[in-house]
Amino acid sequence: MTNSKKDEPLILITNDDGFEAKGIQILTQIALQFGNVVVVAPDGPRSGQSCAITPRDPLYITEHKTSSDKLRLFSINGTPTDCVKLSIHEILTEKPDLLLSGINHGSNSAISVIYSGTMGAVFEGCVQHIPSIGFSLCSHLPDADFSVSIPVIEKITRLALQKSLPKGVCLNVNIPATEKLNGIRICEQAKGYWTEEFVRKRDESGRTFFQLAGYFENEEPNNTATDEWALANGYASVVPCKIDKTARLLLPQFEQWLGND
Repeated sequence: MTNSKKDEPLILITNDDGFEAKGIQILTQIALQFGNVVVVAPDGPRSGQSCAITPRDPLYITEHKTSSDKLRLFSINGTPTDCVKLSIHEILTEKPDLLLSGINHGSNSAISVIYSGTMGAVFEGCVQHIPSIGFSLCSHLPDADFSVSIPVIEKITRLALQKSLPKGVCLNVNIPATEKLNGIRICEQAKGYWTEEFVRKRDESGRTFFQLAGYFENEEPNNTATDEWALANGYASVVPCKIDKTARLLLPQFEQWLGND
């Protein structure tokens, strides 16, 4: 297990692109400005894993050498959520002051938040009562230019350490891949869905298989309150997310249903 220096915050970092991805390396360098950092990330890409856990296969923790005494680096042959759980229960001896996930290669705005392994780790951190934030750049390029995201991450990380986050609430931050931002906006999740999600293909033996594809259909493209609008107009979007998914306003309606049965 690992300890942090008590006079500095302890920041836990993970992602779903793997511990060697460019995005997590940049996020780690940013976080080192603010305290001691422990990176615990999958040993390879785990995109689209959402909050998946590994209930049956054995999980292995591998520690890697680093060049800083403020940084420890671990990889795990599991999901992003596995990484957070093992961090809390096996690697760390104290709860982190902050959990950062990313920088994801690709957007996690709108409905993508529920599919994202990056955000799955954030939700697990939130369950564990750790202030948790997911960062994503709207580019899938493995060697994408993350420069535009650095000041956004620095600002939000600093504020999160100063002010913390309400219990049960985490942040989904998306940043457009542009040379210059127009600013940062607090947003709501855009309403929409993925359509034409699979492409039918044939392998060399002639057997049919399906490959995930499709595109996002925005149901409210002119709603200036949404993350999709913000990203399309050059703003970084910040969506506060809750882990409690209860539709509280509808509880009386469903109680009435049962009463009328």
